[in-house]
Amino acid sequence: MVGSANLNVMLKAARKAGRALAKDFREVENLQVSMKGAGDFVSRADIAAEKIIKTELMGARPTYGWLAEEGGGEDGTDPTRRWIVDPLDGTTNFLHGLPHWAVSIALEHKGEIVAGVIYDAAKDEAFYAEKGAGAWLNESRLRVSGRSKMIESIFATGLPFGGRADLPETLQDLARIMPTCAGVRRWGSAALDMAYVAAGRYDGFWERRLNAWDMAAGIVIVREAGGFIEPLRKGGDILADGEVICANEAIFDKFAGVIRS
Repeated sequence: MVGSANLNVMLKAARKAGRALAKDFREVENLQVSMKGAGDFVSRADIAAEKIIKTELMGARPTYGWLAEEGGGEDGTDPTRRWIVDPLDGTTNFLHGLPHWAVSIALEHKGEIVAGVIYDAAKDEAFYAEKGAGAWLNESRLRVSGRSKMIESIFATGLPFGGRADLPETLQDLARIMPTCAGVRRWGSAALDMAYVAAGRYDGFWERRLNAWDMAAGIVIVREAGGFIEPLRKGGDILADGEVICANEAIFDKFAGVIRS
């Protein structure tokens, strides 16, 4: 696919940051057995990746706004456009030497996500999309799965950790959904969960208490792959509320009905 200038800038930034993170990731296993541990190292890797992305994106589009996990938000002189960035989604996986994490970059225009890139550097998989131009994995077109039966479908979600207050709600979700489907997965990266829905690897995904940078790129990738994506609460706002549900068209209503009930 030949993308727009903006998308090409995004892909370049994601791959450059991803290469740096992949190099750091190879050091994590050695740090696991040290007395100091890997936490500080991973924090520095995360910050360094964001710096790489910011240099690339803001160098190419200095008037755009900026919102990122590490660096916070900045208004641009162009109030209609904003980069939304997670330099390392799946930090806990990265910290533990699990090769399931990604760089996530989205472009917002007038409140709508119009382009997104999710780059899994460990597997060299770049998921990307632009509004109206379809979704892609490297050079292959993406489509959501064609499954129409809940009992044949696999769903993904996140599980609360560290004593978060939404654990009871999530356990209730699981109690409702697990008897109706072929399985639920928790792989620790919301960005990749959404990319996997777009690729047909998962049939649906839902999660609460996410940040805008966790979901932004996935929103346009899922939509352009033919998926349905909505706020978890009807009438809500995905990015503002930090809650999302998505699936293929055939099972979305059934899936959403179970989770929202």
